[in-house]
Amino acid sequence: MKDKGRLFYLIGASGCGKDSLIRYARQHLKGNETVLFAHRYITRPPAAGGENHIALKREEFLKRLEKGLFAMHWQSYGYHFGIGIEIDFWLYKGCRVVVNGSRSYLQEAKDRYPNLKVIWIDASHAELKRRLEARGRETTEQIKDRLDRNRKLKRALICKIPDTIILNNNGALDTAGKLLVKHLSDL
Repeated sequence: MKDKGRLFYLIGASGCGKDSLIRYARQHLKGNETVLFAHRYITRPPAAGGENHIALKREEFLKRLEKGLFAMHWQSYGYHFGIGIEIDFWLYKGCRVVVNGSRSYLQEAKDRYPNLKVIWIDASHAELKRRLEARGRETTEQIKDRLDRNRKLKRALICKIPDTIILNNNGALDTAGKLLVKHLSDL
């Protein structure tokens, strides 16, 4: 799809702070009509995950998928995720669109939106482990699996998309947040 705007595709492991950084950027870009944040449509309860998402029952998600209402969609950890087709209109109108994406869907996203800008939110292995343990949603084995998956995906994906922005989020949210706002505003 040809677009006039710019798609920013944020990815990173569970626990890297994507949701926190997106909240930070939304707050600090209030009033900037050219940067829009896409909601994800997810088949998980509204309160799960700490993300400002639109919760759908599996059946409703599949109906929307069948009707072609998602620009992007994938499955992960037993849930369906979608990004609405409204982003295509926003891009057409020249907006900068921020999507909380999936590392495993990156190639499909890049195929559909060749000019997308990948922003990889990263944190050290030890920091990811600490954050995942602190949130208490996964077992020790699930945390180990997530950390192993992150290592493999990181090696594989960063080589494929050489102009990826890697944003380190090991320290204070404000530090990484300011960098994210700068990237969304300057490019």
